[in-house]
Amino acid sequence: MVTMLQDMIKARPPWRTLLVWYLRLMAILLIGGGIIHWARIVGYVPWRGVMFADMPTDWQAATAYFGVLDMVAGIGLWLAASWGPVMWLLRALSQVVMHTILSDTFGSRPYEISFYLATIAIYLVLTILCEREKRKG
Repeated sequence: MVTMLQDMIKARPPWRTLLVWYLRLMAILLIGGGIIHWARIVGYVPWRGVMFADMPTDWQAATAYFGVLDMVAGIGLWLAASWGPVMWLLRALSQVVMHTILSDTFGSRPYEISFYLATIAIYLVLTILCEREKRKG
């Protein structure tokens, strides 16, 4: 069992490849979220039964902000551009702030916050492993 696990670890793709796959998975999630935000903005999909024009102003601003940021970050992550993770981290941390510091306005979502923090942690671990692999090779 242990040797089989060791063989699987040795046969894995380079960490850089795994990081790019991870970033592209996050890109798909972000682009999907951006499409949902834009569907709300143009009036195709209501949010909690409320159309965009009838939302409170703070929710309208958040919807527009994340609609743009999700698409920009998603494209940057898909291309594995250096600015992609920066935009994604800005987006994730904005969401964390929105549901912690501004929870009176936007509500508290501990599971969503946990998801964002976990995805950031995975990104950091993969980045560190990439750097270690680059130094060794």
